[in-house]
Amino acid sequence: MKVTLSALDTYESSFTPLVVIELAQDVKEETKEWLKNRIIAKKKDGDNNDDFLTMAECQFIIKHELENLRAKDEKMIPGYPQAKLYPGKSLLRRLLTSGIVIQVFPLHDNEALKKLEDTWYTRLALKYQPIDNIRGYFGETIALYFGFLEYFTFALIPMAVIGLPYYLFVWEDYDKYVIFASFNLIWSTVILEVWKRGCANMTYRWGTLVMKRQFEEPRPGFHGVLGVNSITGREEPLYPSYKRQLRIYLVSLPFVCLCLYFSLYVMMIYFDLEIWALGLHENSGSEWTSVLLYVPSIIYAIVIEIMNRLYRYAAEFLTSWENHRLESAYQNHLILKVLVFFYNTILYHLLKILFCLLHNCIYAMVLLISFSLATLLITSQILNQIVESLLPYWLQKKHGVRVKRKVQALKADIDATLYEQVILEKEMGTYMGTFDDYLELFLQFGYVSLFSCVYPLAAAFAVLNNFTEVNSDALKMCRVFKRPFSEPSASIGVWQLAFETMSVISVVTNCALIGMSPQVNAVFPESKTDLILIVVAVEHALLALKFILAFAIPDKPRHIQVKLARLEFESLEALKQQVRATVLKNECISLQDTEQYDPLLVKC
Repeated sequence: MKVTLSALDTYESSFTPLVVIELAQDVKEETKEWLKNRIIAKKKDGDNNDDFLTMAECQFIIKHELENLRAKDEKMIPGYPQAKLYPGKSLLRRLLTSGIVIQVFPLHDNEALKKLEDTWYTRLALKYQPIDNIRGYFGETIALYFGFLEYFTFALIPMAVIGLPYYLFVWEDYDKYVIFASFNLIWSTVILEVWKRGCANMTYRWGTLVMKRQFEEPRPGFHGVLGVNSITGREEPLYPSYKRQLRIYLVSLPFVCLCLYFSLYVMMIYFDLEIWALGLHENSGSEWTSVLLYVPSIIYAIVIEIMNRLYRYAAEFLTSWENHRLESAYQNHLILKVLVFFYNTILYHLLKILFCLLHNCIYAMVLLISFSLATLLITSQILNQIVESLLPYWLQKKHGVRVKRKVQALKADIDATLYEQVILEKEMGTYMGTFDDYLELFLQFGYVSLFSCVYPLAAAFAVLNNFTEVNSDALKMCRVFKRPFSEPSASIGVWQLAFETMSVISVVTNCALIGMSPQVNAVFPESKTDLILIVVAVEHALLALKFILAFAIPDKPRHIQVKLARLEFESLEALKQQVRATVLKNECISLQDTEQYDPLLVKC
């Protein structure tokens, strides 16, 4: 980026830069002038209400205006005939894909950021996070993630406290684990319902609880024929929904099913290798064959990691190709595609437990699950925190020292703080959204709800990890990544459905695991039919209890329901008053046009 200190110094001292648009070094002057005019043309006159909007909200408005710069009569970007345009095409997206614009990012407010850090993570202490302050600086979407992270961590504590003594009991005593599994199922339902109530409280306070999807603006990647939205009356690209549905059901869905089949095929190969290694070890019993027992798991873990990354890229491409109008719809379809593939990981662990149960090796099963969960909840997540937060922060600090030396070497007579900040922040990584953060919590919830009956320490390890996760994620947001644009949100979106689906699956899996155990099978040595019927009956009873609890706990607290009803009533009353005033005004005008009009009798 070509920046001069003199250019930065021409602005008034009261000017607060909000968003940086980084252009390529060889951008032509006519392109710069055209882009500047198009941006200025979107500007509307108004008062300067600095206290009315937060800095995050101002930056969101700028992003919204930039993303809604769309081509009208232009056939190409001036100066770049190869960058074709058509009516309705997003100008910012075309500029980015053509390499004319390198990136667009909001600047940090160093003073506000320092205040937020002091109340958030710089002082290591057990305290609630400043969720409202996080929302004011980063927006609702990120604030909801940290709110859910905090809530989920505290919600895990009862499971951790109860699981610790259960872990110390004898593993063959399955009566205790039936009780623990039942408590687990009730817990997983209650915490999700209570979260919905807390989320409604927060988003109502922030003014985002009631968001109308039909009024949302199209996402930048959405394309179609330029027309008029029949609901809003605004000019925007239009794309037939049936074409999107055809792409989803004729291309995306078969592709996902094919990937699932391929992953299951790889899993079956892995189990064949596992059986081969186990048989070899039983025949020879040497130290070399005992080491060989771990080889299939290592190979499978590497293959699955590669497959997950390739599938993630394919899922992002397909979701973008489906051409969803709203950003929320795009994110929901992407999350569903990735989560469907993730369930193979759960199936892998379930089949491995079944493998151990069929071979009547309960102790091996315990060691197996202990090893898997310890790897996931301790080793993997500690490494993730180092890779995601600590290592990038250290590299960023080293880069900051080099930037300071570069700025000092300029020997400028002006304050180069802004120049230094822009140069430093433009080299930071870009925060790609809350998907991976929610996925980590979803993994934790899955392993706790599915496998805690065979490994009760899962919740305890998750709590320990999350206490450090709060601080590492806060450090990541404040010092590692560029400041993300704020996004208004009414809830955690499709992740709520994903967690609820996992809690339903946990009912089935826990009942099946307990029903397949040798201790339970010993009670029904003659008739397996009775055992299956009892397990199915218990599973249906627990599912019924789960749905009754979900129905009995309202999604919104009573006082929020009353306030929303009052707001709707007041809106209707205001609309009635406006209609009455319009009708009365029209009647007055019609009376003035007649000979019977008497101003003493009619007061308009």
